[in-house]
Amino acid sequence: MSATAEEKAHGSGSETSSTHQLEIYERHRGWRGIYYHTATQVCLVGFVCFMCPGMFNALTGLGAGGQVDATSSANANAALYATFAFFAFFSGSVHNVLGPRLCLLLGTWGYSLYIASYLATNIHPGAGDFVVVAGAMLGVCAALVWTAQGSLMMAYPTEAQKGTFIGYFWAIFNLGGVVGSAVAFGSNYNSTANKVGNGTYIGFLILTLTGVILPLFLADPYKMIRTDGTRVTPIRHPSWKTEFISLFVALRTDPWIVLLFPMFFASNYFYTWQFNDYNGALFNIRTRGLNNFVYWTAQIFGSFFIGHFVLDLRRYRRRVRAFMGWSIVVVFVFSVHLWSYYYQLTYTRISDPPTAVKMDIHDPGYPAHVWLMIFYGLLDSMWQTTAYWLMGAMSNDPAKLAVFTGFYKCFQSAGSAVVWRLDAVQKPYMDIFISTWVLAAAGMICAFPLVYARVKDYTEMDDEALLARPNVERLPQPGPSEKK
Repeated sequence: MSATAEEKAHGSGSETSSTHQLEIYERHRGWRGIYYHTATQVCLVGFVCFMCPGMFNALTGLGAGGQVDATSSANANAALYATFAFFAFFSGSVHNVLGPRLCLLLGTWGYSLYIASYLATNIHPGAGDFVVVAGAMLGVCAALVWTAQGSLMMAYPTEAQKGTFIGYFWAIFNLGGVVGSAVAFGSNYNSTANKVGNGTYIGFLILTLTGVILPLFLADPYKMIRTDGTRVTPIRHPSWKTEFISLFVALRTDPWIVLLFPMFFASNYFYTWQFNDYNGALFNIRTRGLNNFVYWTAQIFGSFFIGHFVLDLRRYRRRVRAFMGWSIVVVFVFSVHLWSYYYQLTYTRISDPPTAVKMDIHDPGYPAHVWLMIFYGLLDSMWQTTAYWLMGAMSNDPAKLAVFTGFYKCFQSAGSAVVWRLDAVQKPYMDIFISTWVLAAAGMICAFPLVYARVKDYTEMDDEALLARPNVERLPQPGPSEKK
């Protein structure tokens, strides 16, 4: 049975309300069919994020950005997420004017600058302020990258494919963290210092510059046809004023999204404790590199597991799958944080200063500690995949999804800015850990009413609020030859 036939047999195409029928278009064939396949394009977006945010994750996961003193890194991340939080609130509207390819092209430059700032710090130790400024500039750039990524990733698949496509993206994206971590581990394996060498930063810089070029190879999203023959919504707004109004239209017509804001806020909050206050605080540089490697490797498996085998499990209705995914994440939140609490009781900032002798990969207590990093990687990937899937279950309109993604990144970055600043001013590890646990639990509790009342088995046309707005300019529809 073909993919299209199978989707129709299960009643789960990109537009699944039985009372509304969308026109079906002929898909490209041959090499053009491969290039314009929605899975191919999502994978290309994944490789953009592999090269840029993936290298950023590899660097951040080392703890202190690979340095001994975490202060500059923490302040840079606080600046990064503060600007990210502000610009992400409006980035969905900016995306709908500039388009996803231009947003990705402009945004990826920020990652190269950020990596270069750490290289400058390694060469000139007094250049810590440059890292902070580069972090603030990256916040603006990252808002563009992640809004474009989220809109494309949620708009291209059919409803039956959303979890799987998110899993595809997350696996490729986190492979960047895996490769970057492997580079850091290999290049510093014999190092006795507690920071990475120049070669590691140069390798990361080359990879991020490669990522700047990749958006040029993405297809025009308005020429994309999903695997069930439905067309990705050909819509754009004519003015900046209309775009900013769309933020409030999305909130007014779909206020349930507010219940996901606590989940958004917590979604990057836990990185500070994981990377700086656990990985950076307890382990030497080569062990930090290995921990980073297994963390991002675990993310690949976690995202694909929950996306493909839970959220897109076709034997169950979409509402049932939503409850299953939510329940799995809740179990991981409490079990992993209970495990972490046991370790956090054993050390403080005073007992383990940056200059202390750190745990090595050959120490007898290391295996149990590295397993915690693996389970944190699984939790993080399942958390992010579930959040994207829930937003995708609320709409199929790329313009609306871009706004939702902007909300997501806005609150995610606000949480990150707060906790990185707390780390920079040397708040106790235990305080940061407890706040991380409480926010993660609160995020899942607040999401439950949305899962219960807002997630439907099918997306109705009434959910496409931005599509139905007046004064919206639509792109020309294809000619009769393109239709079936």
